[in-house]
Amino acid sequence: MSSITQFGNRLYTGERSINFIGRRVLWYIISSAAILLAVGITTLRGGFTFGIEFRGGSEFQVTNSASTSIQTAEETVHSSVGTDAAAKVSIVGGSTVRVQTDQLTTEQSDGLRADLADAYGVSIDEVTQSFIGATWGADITSQALRALLIFLVLVSVVMSAYFRTWKMSVAAIVAVVHDLVITAAVYGALGLEVTPAAVIGLLTILGYSLYDTVVVFDKIRENTAIAYDESNRTFAQSVNLAVNQTLVRSINTSVVAALPVASILFIGSMLLGAGTLRDIALALFVGILSGAYSTIFIAAPLYAQLREGESESAKQGKPKREEIVRNSSGAVR
Repeated sequence: MSSITQFGNRLYTGERSINFIGRRVLWYIISSAAILLAVGITTLRGGFTFGIEFRGGSEFQVTNSASTSIQTAEETVHSSVGTDAAAKVSIVGGSTVRVQTDQLTTEQSDGLRADLADAYGVSIDEVTQSFIGATWGADITSQALRALLIFLVLVSVVMSAYFRTWKMSVAAIVAVVHDLVITAAVYGALGLEVTPAAVIGLLTILGYSLYDTVVVFDKIRENTAIAYDESNRTFAQSVNLAVNQTLVRSINTSVVAALPVASILFIGSMLLGAGTLRDIALALFVGILSGAYSTIFIAAPLYAQLREGESESAKQGKPKREEIVRNSSGAVR
């Protein structure tokens, strides 16, 4: 623990420094490669796998069964509905068999329900059936996209006003979009089902990503405000110092946030078999890790790059020193 504290102190004082800003091209390449790889794998897999809430269909749940064989459910669906019927079978909570199919007619649903009861040796009351229309998923998707757009616009305005520069706002939004793309790409690359719970988790990481970015940007503003008058650092060096000064804090915050989410992910998927917990926790876990990366390696370097074309005095938002105060004869005082 003491070595970590000493490391953090040396980063904060500038005695030791990691060149995050100077190596920004490397960080951009790593992020681009990760995104392209995930998108490529997702494309090869045929795109995202959407849950029944988005694509619509029929769902059956068999409870209190002595057997939870997935093969039994698949064979029952094929024999009852037809071999062409697509069935997705999963175990929920360790004892409930969930069967999802394409949209079935009323006769097909009643027949499959009875056949599932016979196959698992339970009464027909132990088999529940429900139908979900695709329009519900379409409505949820459109509302989520609308909420995301409004959120990004409002955040851009607020950050521009708070930091008094639109370039910080642009850098922060790019980092947030980076986190969203990375998280969504993980679902696509691994073939995980996109459910409303996953969408909720995806939207939740927006707040965390922005929180970490704002903390770092606030330190950048503090450093760059004094760089011109009270130090010999360039603007890029001041930004890099701010990232180093907040590095340990960002790592600690990410670890503290990721550990309980990882616990929920493990308990939800491995022990309880709760799909909702797994979907939310997975999106949060990936988003937290991606957010920690994007704040340090994307947002701060991008902001420094956006300010490259400005003079050192303009970057601080101040006039040159000889223009500040002149005496009555016109000489610099």
